[in-house]
Amino acid sequence: MFRRDVIATAGLAAMALASKVALADDHEHMHHDHGAMGNTKLVESASTCIKAGDTCIAHCLQSFAAGDTSLAACAKSVNEMLSICSSLQKLASLGSAHLAEMSKLALSICLECEKECRKHEQQHDTCKACADACSACADECRKAA
Repeated sequence: MFRRDVIATAGLAAMALASKVALADDHEHMHHDHGAMGNTKLVESASTCIKAGDTCIAHCLQSFAAGDTSLAACAKSVNEMLSICSSLQKLASLGSAHLAEMSKLALSICLECEKECRKHEQQHDTCKACADACSACADECRKAA
């Protein structure tokens, strides 16, 4: 048998296996509720927190570059929130058995971040948006904890 024959045979076998798996997968999808796998609302609220936090951090960095360090504590709390919400988002999407524990920790960190950002919400729209996102995420964390 030539090398090209082996490759062609392996390719045909792989295609047959893939189509068999696809058919089995379609059958499973008909009877399976994907919403039960993960906590969609928690995933979405963590994602919103991450987006708002990234914007807030960018604003803080611009302030630092201009010589204004009044947002230092805000930047620190947002950085912590970004770390926890990234992990929270992943665990929530997986429907992890550790989600309740992670939600408790995320709740605490989101509330701290909200508190710090609220100090600056009158002067900075990005801080208000971050505080609002943290508040919403904290509400979802309470439900999951």
